Amino acid sequence: MSTIIEVATREIGTKENPPNSNVVKYSNWFGLPHLAWCGQFVSWVYNQAGVPLPAIGYKKGFAGCQSAVAYFQKNNKITTEPIEGDIVFYDWNNDKRYDHTGLFVKWLDDKKITFQSIEGNTSLGNDSNGGEVMQRTRDKIKNHAIFVHP
Repeated sequence: MSTIIEVATREIGTKENPPNSNVVKYSNWFGLPHLAWCGQFVSWVYNQAGVPLPAIGYKKGFAGCQSAVAYFQKNNKITTEPIEGDIVFYDWNNDKRYDHTGLFVKWLDDKKITFQSIEGNTSLGNDSNGGEVMQRTRDKIKNHAIFVHP
């Protein structure tokens, strides 16, 4: 298991406090409490794993999915063959605006459609702002996912 996934796995179950506040240790570390924190979680995990992300709009990595995807596209980091610990971005509405991010864990089928991820600020009731770190099962096609190998 990659160090990135080891760090992320230890965080599963962490919730923001108070609920619906976006206040969590990742956003406090990043310096943007009260804002949606899925990108801040990914940045925190990479930092804790000893491979901090470059400044992608912020000194400690990225907070917004749009700016992060633009950065990774510009730097040719998009991949169709993700490996454990790579970053995944989701475009729920297929409108070319990425709504959420997480960490790729593994493929769950031979066709490489369904995969496992670890995501911050998600829940079964709100994929993009649910307030918890969770392991999720996603569909590459239905969720319009792209993968980044930073």
